[in-house]
Amino acid sequence: MEKLKCNLAALALFVFCAASLTGACGGGRQPTIADRAAAADLPPAAPLASDDKAMERTVRFLEERVKNDPEDYSASNRLAGLYLQKLRETGDASYLDLAFRAARASLDSVPEVRNAGGLAALAAAEFAAHEFADTRDHATRLAELEPRKSYPQTMLGDALVELGEYERAEIAYKKAVALDGGLTYNGEIRLARLAQLKGDNSAVQKHYATALTLALNQPAPPRETVAWLRWQLGETAFSVGDYETAEKHFRDALVTFPDYYRAVASMGKTRHAKNDLPGAIEHYEKAVRLLPDPQFIAALGDLYKLAGRETDAQKQYELVEQIGRLSELNGALYNRSLALFYADHDLKIDEAYNLAEKEYETRKDIYGADALAWTALKANKLTEAQAAIKDALRLGTKDAKIFYHAAMIARASGDETAARDYLRSALKLNPQFDPLHSVIAQDIARNQ
Repeated sequence: MEKLKCNLAALALFVFCAASLTGACGGGRQPTIADRAAAADLPPAAPLASDDKAMERTVRFLEERVKNDPEDYSASNRLAGLYLQKLRETGDASYLDLAFRAARASLDSVPEVRNAGGLAALAAAEFAAHEFADTRDHATRLAELEPRKSYPQTMLGDALVELGEYERAEIAYKKAVALDGGLTYNGEIRLARLAQLKGDNSAVQKHYATALTLALNQPAPPRETVAWLRWQLGETAFSVGDYETAEKHFRDALVTFPDYYRAVASMGKTRHAKNDLPGAIEHYEKAVRLLPDPQFIAALGDLYKLAGRETDAQKQYELVEQIGRLSELNGALYNRSLALFYADHDLKIDEAYNLAEKEYETRKDIYGADALAWTALKANKLTEAQAAIKDALRLGTKDAKIFYHAAMIARASGDETAARDYLRSALKLNPQFDPLHSVIAQDIARNQ
């Protein structure tokens, strides 16, 4: 496989009806007038010109320059930044390796004390590779080297969020905002992330909308950033069951950036949420062609299963594991996804638990706690599952999958009241939160 998605923290899917909880099959939270007004007030989507050809020329020029003068640390820094941009646009993890090489070459030429740009490039590559502790340490050093600039604090906050150190992350983000001295789209993106973790989805939408407006007001709006923001607005709407608004945002992202792999995949889950299984399969098949990401492949397998295509589903499930195991790098990127895949499909339960437990030892974020809780439940480690799901819920995050996992853990422990409450919360928030498990949740809810 040439292209493997690098999950950039990132922040990161079905049928059947639970009429007593959602009011209508394929429904969800009914968007408020304010929600619709906010969506309508966004700048209209328009295509943004690709700079691929110019970027390729610049990359070739800089590669030749570094080849002729390996000590040109400035060229290496620029190369690292361009490689990371290509990573964001394509998900092709080979660019991550190139970014690491360029950043390290820069720092080999000129040490960090006189080369903050090289250290920043290395920290950014580490973040993309899920080396969050190293990112944190290097961002802390950058803040010492560049105390009057905001980007070290932003990088530090990003790393701390992924490590589950949320109070410190919020402090870092506030410092970055103060240093910026005004609204920036980078600052609004971070405020959206904090709001999402705290369960304030209305604030999430507002921050992303503001970020989008600010990005579009740039002299040359960055195409991938604009598409990503429209995609995030769609993900926010989907997470609260507003599938109509979600689909609009995903389509807008594709207007801005045709074949943007994130939006193509999200169109697939939205079509399924709206009871269009053939359309969902079509979009996921396209997403997998664009980028064979394990999460896309697993979702496609689930859709094949729902369509009665068992052989095709099994092929996708086998491919998920192959890609997850393909290299040491992919293992680091996909450990959590692989653990959840195994647990969701009742495969290799002990391995799923071990993957989740090992990652949680060094990365204690709420989603890591959720993965540990879910895999612990499947491994019949109920006490550990109960402790971990409590940690996953500690910020008040509104996530239907976490609520569903909490319900199943409560049900296993014999707490039917808590199980019923968590199940209702999951289905009220987002009744189509997963291709397979939303069906299980709705069946249980009908029989309670």
